[in-house]
Amino acid sequence: MMGCWMLNESISVMLALSWLGVNVYLFIDTFCWYAAEESFFYTRVLLGSTLAWARASAVCLNFNCMLILLPISRNLISFIRGASICCRGPWRRQLDKNLKFHKLVAYGIAVNATIHIVAHLCNLERYHLSQSAEAEGLLAALSKLGDTPNESYINPIRASHTNTTTELLSTIAGITGLLISLALILIMTSSTEFIRQISYELFWYTHHVFIIFFISLAVHGAGRIIRGQTPESLLLHNVTFCRDHYAEWQAAAQCPMPQFSGKEPSAWKWVLGPVVLYACERVIRFWRFQQEVVITKVISHPSGVLELHMKKRNFKMAPGQYVLLQCPSISSLEWHPFTLTSAPQEDFFSVHIRAAGDWTTALCKAFVTEGQTIKEPWSLPRLAVDGPFGAALMDVFHYPVSVCIAAGIGVTPFAALLKSIRYKCCDSHTRMKLSKVYFYWICRDPSAFEWFADLLLSLETCMSEQGKTHLLSYHIFLTSWDENQAIHIALHWDENTDVITGLKQKTFYGRPNWNNEFRQIAYNHPSSSIGVFFCGPKPLSKTLRRMCRLYSSADPRGVHFYYNKESF
Repeated sequence: MMGCWMLNESISVMLALSWLGVNVYLFIDTFCWYAAEESFFYTRVLLGSTLAWARASAVCLNFNCMLILLPISRNLISFIRGASICCRGPWRRQLDKNLKFHKLVAYGIAVNATIHIVAHLCNLERYHLSQSAEAEGLLAALSKLGDTPNESYINPIRASHTNTTTELLSTIAGITGLLISLALILIMTSSTEFIRQISYELFWYTHHVFIIFFISLAVHGAGRIIRGQTPESLLLHNVTFCRDHYAEWQAAAQCPMPQFSGKEPSAWKWVLGPVVLYACERVIRFWRFQQEVVITKVISHPSGVLELHMKKRNFKMAPGQYVLLQCPSISSLEWHPFTLTSAPQEDFFSVHIRAAGDWTTALCKAFVTEGQTIKEPWSLPRLAVDGPFGAALMDVFHYPVSVCIAAGIGVTPFAALLKSIRYKCCDSHTRMKLSKVYFYWICRDPSAFEWFADLLLSLETCMSEQGKTHLLSYHIFLTSWDENQAIHIALHWDENTDVITGLKQKTFYGRPNWNNEFRQIAYNHPSSSIGVFFCGPKPLSKTLRRMCRLYSSADPRGVHFYYNKESF
């Protein structure tokens, strides 16, 4: 079991450990430098070890902020996926885990931001205490620096009676730090699965606070509150000797007054490249937004699914890709992902949209009247399309055997795939590496089969005509039915075609026994690499991932299941 898990997840684990290793290295290296650097000796007298904690977490914050935008740069990921330098197999599958890496980096930002904030709150309190009447010796001498001309201060708190909160919010570092913290809290809390399910719009809008986050991050260090001794001062003022003779600093020639300055802000250097790259992404999206999209056909299915056929100049796609749609009459900012359900061989591209939220419900209403009739073409709203972008399903044709599993509306990504298979079957000159497809669809609503059954029926007919009935094995499972439907099914069970779908393959009732299904597939293909592709809810995804590990052979020459989940 562990060997099979390592086979599927080894590269993901290696990349995660590499990311963690870089974070640990940066933290320890920076911590040790600030804990031992001579130029910050006097700063450590005031602040203690919290100086190193604050600076080490800051460097890790910069590193993770540099990474956070890369996994959501869709055009970059699509380019890498299509480039020849991108290896197939396990390395290619890492591109489908871009959102997981995005979340992992976000957790890294949250942890380091917490350390950074707590450390600086401690620093602020130490600065304040060193100005109190109780402070004495070297601590008091350092805090009084800057009170007379030609002296530079090391303690930004200039008086003991100063309110630290007011003092903090009067500085660039304090204001930007507060903005960064509030932005991070908003983004993190609105990104929870619960919020995304009940209000995707809230998640979408609060996520754009990242603009404030990055602007504040870039200027956060401009205040230079944490100060160290200047290189010139170190040459004249020997810390090892002079720290014990602080009372003679003004008089002794060998101990002139130490001079201090803040370090140059560096956060902008870390994030500049990714921010420019992401800005290019947005420029491309704006350019695509301006391109005309012609809606050629609108179909309202009884199952509450809206089918849109569209055309756009120079639009090229591949099975398994998705697009981002925007309807300016509903929202001028929101873009929502939808899998393409048309095949590359067709002269249009299509999507199927189920009314499942505020935005999709509004879109369906914009195209269909309350009487379920399609609105006149002149009254249809304008749509903007960004994409297409690559997704996990594009790799179906790269395996000799593929298992495609859909739950509910999660069947839409497989529509383009099955259509493409139909066209390839009808073309006798096409040769595919893919020799067998197992298709499973689990659905609770019988009416949802209507629009997809026509596709399966045409695929059945085409494969029968071409003598390729062995290529596709499909299994449809209905998980919910009422008493009348059960009676109707029982009365027509002996007919040649299925009473619900009209297909030769009978519909199964209940849920699949995945142990039996995977065991049989492994038996049928004992020495094959089998791609498993899924689109649907998380609980079923966990089950399928476990099945892939369970039924993959530890022998490199045996059968291996490679799990791929559709996510965008």
